[in-house]
Amino acid sequence: MNQLLQRNDKQNQMVIQDQLRQYLTFQAGNKNLAISILDVKEIIEINTITYVPMTPDYIRGVINLRGNVVPVIDLSARLGKHCSEITKRSCIVLVQVEYKDESQLLGMLVDAVDEILEIPEANIMPAPDFGAEIRTDFIQAMGRVGDEFIILLNINRVLSVKELSQLKQVGDYDGGHEINEM
Repeated sequence: MNQLLQRNDKQNQMVIQDQLRQYLTFQAGNKNLAISILDVKEIIEINTITYVPMTPDYIRGVINLRGNVVPVIDLSARLGKHCSEITKRSCIVLVQVEYKDESQLLGMLVDAVDEILEIPEANIMPAPDFGAEIRTDFIQAMGRVGDEFIILLNINRVLSVKELSQLKQVGDYDGGHEINEM
C-alpha cells in the first residue's frame, strides 16, 4: 500500500511538472519579455560584434562562436523600438530557429537577462488581438506572474522566413569590420 501511495505521489509530481512551463525572462526595449527555456541554447556576454554592411537595422552583425559565424539580432530594434545601447547588463541569448528542415543558430541582443520563471499552464493566456506595442504575430501568449503579465515571444515568428534567408546571407558573409562594444 505504501509503495502504491509513493508511486501515485511521483505520478502527481510529474503531472504538476508537466503543467509548469519554464521561461527565460529578459528586458529588451524597456519591455519585460520571455521565451521558453527550451528555445535557449546558451547565454553569453558581449565581446566583439562584426558589423555587416547593407543589412536591416535589427541585424546588429555577427559574432565568432567557437569558430562559427552567428548572426546577432538586436531584439529591441526587431520589435520596432530603438536600437539597444550596450551596457554591462547587456548579453546575447543564443537560440535555434527552426523552419522546415533547416535550423539557424542566432544570437538575440537583449538589455538584461532577469531569471528563469516557472509559469503554471493555468496562468498562460492567449495573445491579445490588439493593444500590444509588439506585433501580435510575435506573441505566443501572455504569462501571468502575480498581478503582472509577461509577453511570451514566439521565436519562430519573431524571425520570419524572409528574415531567415537574410540571416543565411549574413552568415555566409566574409567581410565587414569589427565593433568593440565593451
